[in-house]
Amino acid sequence: MRNLRVARRYAVALMSVAESAKLIDRVAADCDGIAGTIRGSRELRLLLASPLVPSAKKKAVFHALFEKSVSSLMLGFLDLMIAKSREIHLADIIDQFAVLRDEKLGIVSVDVTSAVELRPAEESGLAQALEQYTRKKVRVRVTLDKAIRGGLVVRIGDTVLDASIRRQLEILRERFRAGGPHSS
Repeated sequence: MRNLRVARRYAVALMSVAESAKLIDRVAADCDGIAGTIRGSRELRLLLASPLVPSAKKKAVFHALFEKSVSSLMLGFLDLMIAKSREIHLADIIDQFAVLRDEKLGIVSVDVTSAVELRPAEESGLAQALEQYTRKKVRVRVTLDKAIRGGLVVRIGDTVLDASIRRQLEILRERFRAGGPHSS
């Protein structure tokens, strides 16, 4: 169950502590490693979600997995999450931490949906155009979806720029149903 308010609150606290300790990059790397481990292990996700597994057992598993690979600050944060029964929100907290870090660095994530795979030069040109549009550094994630038929759909936060052929066909269809463009 996702609770982004809780995730955001804990991510802000983690960012504050990491910033004070001048360990933002280290904590971000720790978060990436933990997120990858969680994504890669169904058993770990089930352990995190189970209210039947005692906190001591969860803490022991986390220490066994991460004690040698993450900072003491991050290990303490994991212990806190378990003590507060917030470990179920860990993946969302890590996602929110990444968002906060990107905000601090002036980076915006952009999701691009394309009907065809973009060549590196096209992706680079698109990234440059999006940097001019947003006036920020962009991190472009491209996904393929043949249903859009052609063109692109660009999502920047809550803003959607739909330049897909599918959308253009929908607009034409709506105009025809409404009687088409009226000329005077």
